[in-house]
Amino acid sequence: MIEIRNLSKTYQMGDIKVQALAGVSLKIASGEFVAIIGASGSGKSTLMHVLGLLDRPDSGEYFLGGEEITRLSDKELALVRNQLVGFVFQQFHLLPRMTALENAELPLIYAGKRQMKEKAVEKIVEVGLKDRISHRPNEMSGGQQQRVAIARSLVNDPPIIFADEPTGNLDSKSKEEIMAILKKLNQNGKTVIIVTHESEIASQARRIIQMRDGQIISDKVVSAEPKTVAAAIPENLIKNILSETGKVKKKGIEFLDYLRQAVSAMLSHKMRAFLSILGILIGVAAVIAMLAIGQGAKESIEKQLASLGSNLLIVRPGAHRSGGVSLQTGVTTRFTFQDVAAIKKLNEYVNRVSPSVSDRVQIVYGNKNWNTQVEGVDVDYAELRSAVPTIGRFFTEEEVRMRNKVVLLGTTVVKEVFGEDNPIGETIKINLINFKVIGILPTKGAGGFRDQDDTIVIPVTTAMYRVLGKEYIDYIYVEAKNADLTEAAQEAVSKLIIKQHRLITDDQKDSFQIFNMSDIKNTLTSTTKTMSLLLGAIAAISLLVGGIGIMNIMLVSVTERTREIGLRKAIGANNKDIMTQFLIEAVLMSLIGGIAGVALGSGSAAVITMVAKWSVKVSLSSVILATAFSLIVGIVFGLWPARKASQLDPIEALRYE
Repeated sequence: MIEIRNLSKTYQMGDIKVQALAGVSLKIASGEFVAIIGASGSGKSTLMHVLGLLDRPDSGEYFLGGEEITRLSDKELALVRNQLVGFVFQQFHLLPRMTALENAELPLIYAGKRQMKEKAVEKIVEVGLKDRISHRPNEMSGGQQQRVAIARSLVNDPPIIFADEPTGNLDSKSKEEIMAILKKLNQNGKTVIIVTHESEIASQARRIIQMRDGQIISDKVVSAEPKTVAAAIPENLIKNILSETGKVKKKGIEFLDYLRQAVSAMLSHKMRAFLSILGILIGVAAVIAMLAIGQGAKESIEKQLASLGSNLLIVRPGAHRSGGVSLQTGVTTRFTFQDVAAIKKLNEYVNRVSPSVSDRVQIVYGNKNWNTQVEGVDVDYAELRSAVPTIGRFFTEEEVRMRNKVVLLGTTVVKEVFGEDNPIGETIKINLINFKVIGILPTKGAGGFRDQDDTIVIPVTTAMYRVLGKEYIDYIYVEAKNADLTEAAQEAVSKLIIKQHRLITDDQKDSFQIFNMSDIKNTLTSTTKTMSLLLGAIAAISLLVGGIGIMNIMLVSVTERTREIGLRKAIGANNKDIMTQFLIEAVLMSLIGGIAGVALGSGSAAVITMVAKWSVKVSLSSVILATAFSLIVGIVFGLWPARKASQLDPIEALRYE
């Protein structure tokens, strides 16, 4: 079954080299019960670790079932270990958070045989622990824990059992029970190899190999009992386990098993997991809240911009310069209805046009009075400035031509003058002139330092000739046919005014101005976008800090669970299994933190809306972004600790204190 030829193994301890094995050669047949004995430092444990595929020799050959295995990769050795070898350790190496049954099941998981749970139950019963099957290690005696370890070593029905000082931590009675179990296993056909420094234990084996200074100094059969009849490992068994190209034929551990192991690890270290989750939670909540504030500000600005109208140009008198000195606005250029009519004829570029005059006026209704802004406009103003009344109607062209005394009120004026009463059809005084209320303007909110709803609108002719006594127009609103024609419309209107008013010199051409609202919109939109990105970046830093926290916690976890990693590798876990499990733990904590962060961030946004009265909006894209980013953080920052765990040497890990 086992044949080794001239195996050597040297360890480097600082500047000193220690030769643990010095050209050891040995054969062990199927069904033997062998004890390897020697003083501490004799090399007996190193020999067992090499035989058990936990360590590699520096030189020499090792044949298992006729197959030379020193050339196999770590992944292939893990599979062979899982299928052909069972381990019983002096320290038991049971996982404290798992029950006896769950500990016994572990090799089945790494063999891809989780569904064969009854096999683990059978082995637990076989070692006499039927009544302790649901107990955890801290609820069992040392002897009972070692029996669980034996059940775990048998669950995949391996032909070879390695026992490293199996009775070293047990009392006399427990020693007898464990040795009785090992003898029975040998009688049932298992090849049993134990390492011990106790002669009393070694004497119970049928063959004793004594070692000193890394060499075998004696090898003798001490029992006349006939050797157990056991089937040898078929020559093609290892080849069947491994493909011809060296790839594993193993079905593999299922994702659900990885997830179950990760959840179990998190629950066993609740505070550590909570702190990791908290870091991600705060980061994601910050991202959600910050982006919600940015999105809300963006929509609020867009709403205010929409109230200005689309594709809008505002033509207003400028300030004429004389000798480099700016004179009074409108000294040279004064707009009239002729200018409005001329601009309307630019129908290739222009869609709507409305003249405008404005001033402050006093409103009186009953015993209420209010000072507000009045604006005299044309009928196109309603569509052009998004001022179609929510209640009532806008005035008509006939009413403009006849200079009718009709008025539309902003919502602030309605609230201050009429309170909860309906103003439609009522008569108010504007600068002591009676006007009939025919509509209520849509709410537009504050714009800069001015309340856009604290205004009233009347026909432009009425404003000029009945209320304000103006002969000239203050502004001309021009709507381009579409956004692409805004620049062309601005150029056409400019040329028209220069021609209409015979503005020849550069100073004269400065006597009017055209404001392109598209430029203002683009500037504000760009600014809002930049602010949103800035807020998101600041919040993302919180997520990165949370990710670093996860990495630190996972590195601590790797250190704390070094012996557990060694055990998992000893029973068949390969580097990928270990790495995947730790990575899932990191991602799971990030995901939980992300989901909780979404809830906290959304709640924070709602609180901000209620307390600060800010416009805040949680968008689906920000939720998806924050959750995805938290997952990426879990993967990126969990990758290094997971890789570090997977690269641990099984022997060094098992010896870790």
